[in-house]
Amino acid sequence: MKKFYLILAAAAAMTFSAQAQAFTGTIEVGDFTGATEFFGGSFWDCAPTTFYLAHTGTQMIYTTDELADIQNVPKVQITGLTFKMANENGFDDITRNVKIYMQEIDETAFAVVEGVKQFFAFDNLVGESVENYPLYDYYGQDMEIAFELDQPFTLHSGKNLLVTMVFDADDDDNCTSSRFDAEFYTSGIASRSMQYTDNWTSFLEFAQGNDFPDATAMLGCGTNIDLPVTLIDYTFTPSTSIDEVEAAPVQDNAYYNLLGQKFTGNMPSGIYIHNGKKVIVK
Repeated sequence: MKKFYLILAAAAAMTFSAQAQAFTGTIEVGDFTGATEFFGGSFWDCAPTTFYLAHTGTQMIYTTDELADIQNVPKVQITGLTFKMANENGFDDITRNVKIYMQEIDETAFAVVEGVKQFFAFDNLVGESVENYPLYDYYGQDMEIAFELDQPFTLHSGKNLLVTMVFDADDDDNCTSSRFDAEFYTSGIASRSMQYTDNWTSFLEFAQGNDFPDATAMLGCGTNIDLPVTLIDYTFTPSTSIDEVEAAPVQDNAYYNLLGQKFTGNMPSGIYIHNGKKVIVK
């Protein structure tokens, strides 16, 4: 049974929730904390990157199923991504120039043309940074690889999210002497990623070439990769429709959440406005 705890507050004080106050949240794709499975197969079957080669490009599709928690939340903006890696024996100091692109798509899978999987075209840069990974500091440990976006990406309800990540070394060097020992954990969500790998040519250059968008083993591409376990950070701004809630008759006996949605029956746990006062439902 849900319990209601009344919070005494004057009606004027409740308007804080109607202001442009942003709230934060995190979506977990896969079991981030308890992940145990690594990528399988070759070094080009590892999302979001492999540190074995100097240049990689990876595309990952997060569908509305993975993003269900924010599908009905207005004004959602993606602000960051975090992945998890197991450094079993890696001891290199690795630097990569990283670019992140995001776009909304309707597709839930990569297209196949004449038996060849296809990358998506991409151009919406949302983050760019130089990242250093001192694997020797995390020898034999798990480490989190986190990225904060330069500009938040707005995701609309009903849309899938395509993330393209490009990792480039400055010196065209395959940096990991330990090769397979820096492994990313997978979510178990199959065939939702693809990766390009090369020791001399960036994925950005490949995307301008005649072979793009084909993804084949001849081009150093892995095509049936699981999504990595991922934490997706986001912010949202409650709907201003709550202004209308506060202007409505005080005794309408309905409950309104901070997004301005009306409830008259069973409600999820949370904070609500009821007859001009705030209540907590547990």
